[in-house]
Amino acid sequence: MTSDASTLYKLMILYMLDKVNFPLTNTQISDFMLVKEYTNYFTLQESLNDLLELEYIRTENFRNTTQYTITRSGSSTVSLLDDQIPAAIKDDIIVYLKSHKYELKNEVGTTSTYFKNSAKDFTVHCQVKEGQSNLIEVNINVPLEKQADVMCANWKNCSQEIYEFIMKKLLQ
Repeated sequence: MTSDASTLYKLMILYMLDKVNFPLTNTQISDFMLVKEYTNYFTLQESLNDLLELEYIRTENFRNTTQYTITRSGSSTVSLLDDQIPAAIKDDIIVYLKSHKYELKNEVGTTSTYFKNSAKDFTVHCQVKEGQSNLIEVNINVPLEKQADVMCANWKNCSQEIYEFIMKKLLQ
């Protein structure tokens, strides 16, 4: 890697991902980089794609959301080149992550998706994760795709209430 602007953007992304113990979405990374005016959207997406090709980060997709996590080689790279990120930028990243930690974690920890199963129904897969642990994971079969879509859309707003209901019923 050379020490140009493109490398700095990649190191910033790696630094962000290395400082959290959960994935970050494309939107979350973009929010930081664009609001702080470090780069533009297209350059950011190019940096993310380069990091994927280098296998410094990996993705997981849930419905219309892409989540990024850092790989072992990405962590090693950011550790080696940490001194190429100016202290002021590191401070900006740390402040952003600390001030948005709950929202960042909640957004990536509550996921839902659906797929067509062999019975020609749709299986809705919903989960809430805390770090690498699943707090709750639910699979529900429904006959119509529209039902599956509505359930996925409602999961983020209803998951806490559903989790509390199940815990209460099971612990009675």
